[in-house]
Amino acid sequence: MIRPEAKAQLIKWREVLIGGVIAVTGIWWLVGPGRLLVLPAVGFILGGAALIWLGIQRARFRSGGQGPGSVQVDEGQITYFGPLTGGAVALRELAKVTLDKSLFPAHWRLDQPGHPALLIPVNAEGADALFDAFATLSDLRTEKMLSALQEPGKQPIVIWQREARENAQLSLH
Repeated sequence: MIRPEAKAQLIKWREVLIGGVIAVTGIWWLVGPGRLLVLPAVGFILGGAALIWLGIQRARFRSGGQGPGSVQVDEGQITYFGPLTGGAVALRELAKVTLDKSLFPAHWRLDQPGHPALLIPVNAEGADALFDAFATLSDLRTEKMLSALQEPGKQPIVIWQREARENAQLSLH
């Protein structure tokens, strides 16, 4: 009933659409029945706006999921099952996240001390879950990550790197 391209765009922007519906419902409650629903209306408007903001970030991160391999994020561990390679990285032991645009398609390079780097295509199935996984990293600048995905060029871009102080604490345990 719905064209596949339109369905893909609706899925990509789903949080923005849901946030818009929630915010419009809040505005309708604020304008409509008077002072009876002011507090819930304000809550709906703020919640809808927050969901719209988060949805825009997630939509900019999503790339379709039609690439090679599959990504799973489970209990602080990122696992990639690829046609030729694969591996796992624990988020708490992650040392550096790099977006390597010299490869086609672009790949996330996840470095963990004592292990080979894990390369994950940005368009791998389930790669959308990396947004939430990366968001748990301390001092990660989300806008830098999203901008790096959009800008042209073939140079690897370091998105996040653990501070030396954190590395020292990590090796003690």
